[in-house]
Amino acid sequence: MSYLSSIDPEMASLIDQEAIRQEEGLELIASENYTSKAVMEANGSVLTNKYAEGYPGRRYYEGCGLYDTMEDMARNRLKEIFGAKFVNVQPHSGAQANMAVEMAFLNAGDTILSLDLDHGGHLSHGHKLNYSGRNFNIVGYKVNPDTEQLDYDAIAQLARECKPQLIIAGASAYPRTIDFEKFGNIAKEVGALLMADIAHIAGLVAAGLHNSPIGIADFVTSTTHKTLRGPRGGVIMCNTLEHHKKINSLVFPGIQGGPLMHTIAAKAVAFKEVLDPSYKQYQKQVLLNCQALLGALKDKGYRIVSGGSDNHLFLLDLASKGLQGKEASHALEEAGITTNMNLIPYDKNPAMNPSGLRMGTPALTTRGMKEPQMVKTAELIDKVLNNIDNEDIIKEVKTEVIKLAKEFPLYNK
Repeated sequence: MSYLSSIDPEMASLIDQEAIRQEEGLELIASENYTSKAVMEANGSVLTNKYAEGYPGRRYYEGCGLYDTMEDMARNRLKEIFGAKFVNVQPHSGAQANMAVEMAFLNAGDTILSLDLDHGGHLSHGHKLNYSGRNFNIVGYKVNPDTEQLDYDAIAQLARECKPQLIIAGASAYPRTIDFEKFGNIAKEVGALLMADIAHIAGLVAAGLHNSPIGIADFVTSTTHKTLRGPRGGVIMCNTLEHHKKINSLVFPGIQGGPLMHTIAAKAVAFKEVLDPSYKQYQKQVLLNCQALLGALKDKGYRIVSGGSDNHLFLLDLASKGLQGKEASHALEEAGITTNMNLIPYDKNPAMNPSGLRMGTPALTTRGMKEPQMVKTAELIDKVLNNIDNEDIIKEVKTEVIKLAKEFPLYNK
């Protein structure tokens, strides 16, 4: 970064330090991943200089001919991946994609039935401090207290009682398969619209390793990072022209102005990578690695919420170890292992110091790690959590973490 170093050496130094952190650490945050160099090149290109308000063929600025081609490329590739008839690739984030659907089809005060944040839901599904919770009446469904999995009969009964205008099927911390067909049946019974938020599992859906909501849900939203392994951004998919038109007008000019064309180009590059046959093998390994990591931790006496996982993530219940999520995640970070503290279902502790840790395997799988490295990672995690106040042991673990990480370099292969 010679230009940046000469203009703003302080910022260049911070970016260099972050590059080292990523290179030398073990990334287990389930919502994070590493993009390819090609995606980063598109995202950091001259495209950042251009305004392109509007949509292909209907721009408000001149000089957008190439940008029309790029956006069409992103849209067509996304359609091919998921089999959707209509898509919008302009939302800046998954939360903004959710906002667009909710604001396009609901009135203030309408009822949304969605998974409680405490049970694995997302802020944009109705948290009281989020725009969704401020503008709509939110009724939350929970997981079964015994199985810690979705209880579709209970969800159906709740839907009959509250008669929502919109049902959201999706989560940010739910380790099990989501049955979109059952959600579709519930929505039809009560006359509600159905939105599937597949932000976390989009890569698995794209690879055919998780059932798809396309053709079942009225709207499908997603981020383009996480398991999809693209740049940070959002997309919306639907199968009717009427819905598509309302979504388009709500995204622009409803909630945003000029689209981030450099990011849309990077999305198109990432979508091309998804269409490569190697992508399915990558996603298969994500699942194998998740099973290997949680299995190794389970063998060491840790309780896994719901007993396991069907996707790329799982929740660790630390109560049996006499620990809480905040202290555990901080200690692991000191050792170069990044996770995030997380509420577990029916958690007795507050959100800022919950009982759980959320872990996922997309990022380590991108580095090329497989089951043996997951077992080794579990050993390192266990060593830290059993010696959470021992700085010498945490330093020893950090040395081991750096050694393991350097065996699977990110960008200097």
